[in-house]
Amino acid sequence: MAFQIPTVKYSGKINEVPLGTQKVLVGGQNAYAFHTFEGAFPNKPKIALDVWDYDPAAEWPAALVEAYKGVTGDPGAWAKKAVEYGADIVCLHLKSSDPNDKDTGAAQAITNVQKVLGAVDVPVIVFGVDNKDKDAETLSAVAEKFAGKNLIIGPVTEKNYKQIGAQALAYGHTVIARTPIDVNLAKQLNILLTGLGLPKDKIIGDPTTGGLGYGMEYGYSVMERTTMAALVQQTMLFNSPLISFFGEDIWKSKEASLPTAKNKNLGDATCRGVLMETTEAIAVLGAGISILAMRHPVTLKIVRDYINLAYNGGTVGTDLPAVPITQF
Repeated sequence: MAFQIPTVKYSGKINEVPLGTQKVLVGGQNAYAFHTFEGAFPNKPKIALDVWDYDPAAEWPAALVEAYKGVTGDPGAWAKKAVEYGADIVCLHLKSSDPNDKDTGAAQAITNVQKVLGAVDVPVIVFGVDNKDKDAETLSAVAEKFAGKNLIIGPVTEKNYKQIGAQALAYGHTVIARTPIDVNLAKQLNILLTGLGLPKDKIIGDPTTGGLGYGMEYGYSVMERTTMAALVQQTMLFNSPLISFFGEDIWKSKEASLPTAKNKNLGDATCRGVLMETTEAIAVLGAGISILAMRHPVTLKIVRDYINLAYNGGTVGTDLPAVPITQF
C-alpha cells in the first residue's frame, strides 16, 4: 500500500490583499506555510527591497553600499535598481524624517514618494520612523497627496492609528499594523483599525521581527501563533497577511557589518551578511510571512529560488551565487 501523507483541512484562511494600483495579491492561503498538500496557495510570498530617502553610505555595511553603487543618492533611481534586481515591491523608508536626525517634513516625504512612483510600476510601501507624531504628520500628508494610489503605509500603531488609519480609509490606501511581538496586541490593533472602518483587504500585519538569535525565535513564535489562530480559530482579527522587516535588523548587526579584515574567522563579510539575511528569510517564511522586506539583491535571488522550488517543485539551479569558504 502506497504511503499517503496525513492531511488536515483548516476552516480559516488568510485574507487576500491587493497591493498598489497594479493589484499585486498577497495572502489567500488556507494552510500552513509550504503545506501545499493540505491547501491552496494562490499567491506566493512577495519580496520587497528597501530604499532610503537619503544616501546611507556612511551607515550601511560596504556589501550593501556596493550592491547599490551609484543610485543611493536618488530614491527614484534606487527604486528602479531594486526592481531590476527582481523586487516585487519597493519599500521606501522615510529615514530623513526622524526628528532625532534630519527631521525633514511632509513636503520632503511627498517629493521622495513622487520620485519612486515615477520610477517604478510595482506596489510601493511608504514606511515612517516609528515615531507616532512624526509618522502621523508625514504619512497622513502622503496619503492625501497620493489618493487612489493604494500605497502601503506604515507603521500604524496603537498610538497613531486614528490619524493614519483615517487618512488611509479616506484616500484608498493599505496600512501596515505594527505591534511589538505580542499576539494579543496584534489582535487589539486590528480591532481598532476595523472599528475605524478599514476593510479586511486593507490591513497587513507587522508583528515585528528581531534579528537572528533570540529575537528571531520569539518573533517566529508570535507569527506562527497568529497564523494558527487565523487558520484554526477562523477569527478575522488574525487573518491579515503578515510582513517582516528582518533585513534592517540583520544588516545593522555587528556580525553583518564587521569587515572581513577585522576578523577573518567570520568569513567573507559580503557572504556573511547575505547568509544571515537568507537564514532569517527562510525562517520567517516557515512562520507564514507573506511579504519579506530585505536588502541585498543576492539574498533576493536565493530566497526567490527557494520559494519557487518549495511551491512549484523542480530542481536546484546551478546559477545560484557561490559562497566562498576559506580554510584557516
